[in-house]
Amino acid sequence: MNRRTFARRALAALGALQLGRPVVAQAARGTASGLVPAPAGPLGELPELAAQDLRVDGERLIRTLEALHAFGRTPEGGISRVAFSDADRQARAYVAGLLEEAGFESHVDLASNLVASKAGSEDLNPLMMGSHLDSVPEGGNFDGQVGSMGAVEVVRTLADAGHTTRHPLEVVFFVNEEAGKTGSRALSGEVERFELALMTPSGLTIGEGIRANGGDPDRLSEARIEAGRVAAFLELHVEQGGVLDRGGIDIGVVEGIVGIRRWEITVEGFANHAGTTPMPDRRDALVAAARLVDAVNRVALEMEGTHVATVGRIQAEPGAPNVIPGRVTASLEIRDLAMEKIDRVFEAISARADDIAADLGVTIGFEPFYLSRAAPTDPRIRDMVAAAAADLELDALRMPSGAGHDAQSIAQFAPIGMIFVPSVDGISHSPREYSRPGQIAAGADVLLGTLLRLDREWD
Repeated sequence: MNRRTFARRALAALGALQLGRPVVAQAARGTASGLVPAPAGPLGELPELAAQDLRVDGERLIRTLEALHAFGRTPEGGISRVAFSDADRQARAYVAGLLEEAGFESHVDLASNLVASKAGSEDLNPLMMGSHLDSVPEGGNFDGQVGSMGAVEVVRTLADAGHTTRHPLEVVFFVNEEAGKTGSRALSGEVERFELALMTPSGLTIGEGIRANGGDPDRLSEARIEAGRVAAFLELHVEQGGVLDRGGIDIGVVEGIVGIRRWEITVEGFANHAGTTPMPDRRDALVAAARLVDAVNRVALEMEGTHVATVGRIQAEPGAPNVIPGRVTASLEIRDLAMEKIDRVFEAISARADDIAADLGVTIGFEPFYLSRAAPTDPRIRDMVAAAAADLELDALRMPSGAGHDAQSIAQFAPIGMIFVPSVDGISHSPREYSRPGQIAAGADVLLGTLLRLDREWD
């Protein structure tokens, strides 16, 4: 049996572990992913693989993921562990306990990120790993959690082996990733004061939530990390798209994370009686907004590139069936790997908005309210991720990330690397979100291999 076949069989055997799905269903999905079915018998080959090179304990990793799912579990089998909720705080306490058992000291920073650290053998800047524990309302069990528990498993594996890294290690669980990446953006100095008053699904504002979690919103500017203080950052994550799963590819080597800009659109028309106002005399804000939504879609389709533009929220006022809408508010989001391209797409949309406003006798305004800068990963770390995957004889694909992640905020002050594992059917932000246990373990092994390379080669 060659090493590639051996590694795949070991991963497939891990895939038979239960993680909220029947074993039979997982075996079928394993075949669809390109992993060969596990041979009959126990996981007796895994220790032999670990003897050749340091490997994570895949079974333990899956157990900790299952334990984490208890915090905020929904009847549909997903989770509602929104930031600043009781379930979120319970999950943070759980992972802090695991890390303290591995010899880490944990604390809550000013932004209320949970940070666990351990000294290295040399006086070097720390290597940082992490992700987020919070979910969207009615979300799934893998987004953020795979990266968080993967990082925990990596440092537990190092502790079990008695291995001390040259660099100090920091494992960070970023707060409120799903509603604005507050924790990671605070570390890069990007959170604005007005954001602290924004309401979150927990029922607390961001400022109230930070305080409830042990941070200090009044000192948020002090949470900023200066460039050079962190040697490098790694994040493991589920892809949240279907590229890897469709291609039967084990690992995604992320080349960059898209930038995101959002605007609040306000369309001002004139509210009037829906029965007595002739059609030619109307200044219907909702008709103008509808044309603008179509224009956003057309501009995005007509311009070449991989950008995307979305109107995801719209509200008409006064909202009565017998009143012509006089005011509409909506959101606009544009994403691309180049911030300059985002600006060009917005300029084209804005020009269409001017034409619509003139034609219908309304005004259309755009107010920016969110910025997350595009972040290329470090080319050297990309190569290390690819090499770690090759050592395990795993298929790897270099690819962009269309979703935003905490890593792109960290990129403002440190070189970053990011590793994707497949999302079955490309489903995310849903109770149906799923990643196979064997591929999760493979991703954690790639994270471990990349970390050890960084530790050896990076000063």
